[in-house]
Amino acid sequence: MSGTSHGTGLREHAMLVGRFLRSPSTVGAVAASSRAMARRMVAHLPTGKPLNIVELGPGTGPFTNAIVQRVDPKSHILAIDREATFVEWVRERWPSVDCVCASAVDLARLVGERGMAPLDHIISGLPFASLPIDETQKILDGIQATLRPGGTFTTFQYLHGYGMRGGRVFRRTMSERMGGPPHRRLVMMNFPFAFILTWKFKAAR
Repeated sequence: MSGTSHGTGLREHAMLVGRFLRSPSTVGAVAASSRAMARRMVAHLPTGKPLNIVELGPGTGPFTNAIVQRVDPKSHILAIDREATFVEWVRERWPSVDCVCASAVDLARLVGERGMAPLDHIISGLPFASLPIDETQKILDGIQATLRPGGTFTTFQYLHGYGMRGGRVFRRTMSERMGGPPHRRLVMMNFPFAFILTWKFKAAR
C-alpha cells in the first residue's frame, strides 16, 4: 500500500510525545510501537475471510496499519480513540477504517450502532495498568459483551511494568473474564521491550 504511513515516523513520534505530555495516563507511551511488534500483534488474525475487528486506542496507527495490511479488504474495522488528533490522523491515512472519537467505555454502543456484533477480534493499545479502575471495568464489560465465543482480545504490557501490581491485577481480571490465561509472546524488537498477550474468549455455558 504505497504512501501509507506506518505510524513510526518522525511526525508520528512528535505527535505521540505531545499528546503523552498532555495526558500520560491515557496515551501511555512516548514512542510508537515498532513495525515488528505491530506485525506480531496481528499475526493471529485469519486472512481468508472478512472479519469484524475493533482497535482500542490506535494512536498514530502502527497497529491499524498492520491490521489493514493483513486482513481481508472486506473486513469491517472500527478504531476508537478519544484523542481527536489521532482520530484525524488515522482517518486521513487509512480511509477504509471507521475511526471514531470516543471513549472505549462506549464499545458496546458503538459496535451495536454499526451492527458489528459479535466481534471476531479486538486489538488494544490502551494503557490498562494506568487507567482508573472503574473505567477499566467498563471497558472490560464492553469487551465481554461484544466478543464472540472463540474470538480474541490482544493487548501488550511493557516488560518493565509487567510485574507491577496494576499489570498483574489486569491480567488476573482479564483471565477470569475470558475463561483462561493469555498466550504470551515477548517482543524485543521494540522500545521498550513488551509482552504481547492474547486471550481467547470462552463464553460461560
